[in-house]
Amino acid sequence: MASDRLFGLVVLMTALAYIASATQIQTSFLQDPVGPKAFPMLVGAVAAISALVMIIKPDPSPQWPGVRTFGALFIALVVLVAYAYALKPFGFILPTAVTASILSYQISPRAIPAVFTGAGLSIGLFVLFKYALKLGLVPFPKGLFA
Repeated sequence: MASDRLFGLVVLMTALAYIASATQIQTSFLQDPVGPKAFPMLVGAVAAISALVMIIKPDPSPQWPGVRTFGALFIALVVLVAYAYALKPFGFILPTAVTASILSYQISPRAIPAVFTGAGLSIGLFVLFKYALKLGLVPFPKGLFA
């Protein structure tokens, strides 16, 4: 029970800091009625409510995952941080394909389907974000095809 309450307290403090940082987002005069602050504040509010539930009503007998699960989570964290750093120099498609392949392999350790999943997800997301949502994504590193 103490572990749930401690984790809930950490999540609550993080959520409050996240909400406070969302209030610092600069807005321009050309914005939608909701504004850019609404989504981060909503995410922070949901996290804060979830943390309060954990603090008020913790699990009476929490079961912690094994070392293997923590190792898999650590690998996923490292892969996602590397993905964030790889997006700008390598474009969207390659880092997304590699990251999605690694994470897919962690879910179901079969190499060939994981590679196809990563490639399909990368291309599908690029098409969705670039053409349906009109985001300014760069598909490959600049100069690769120049």
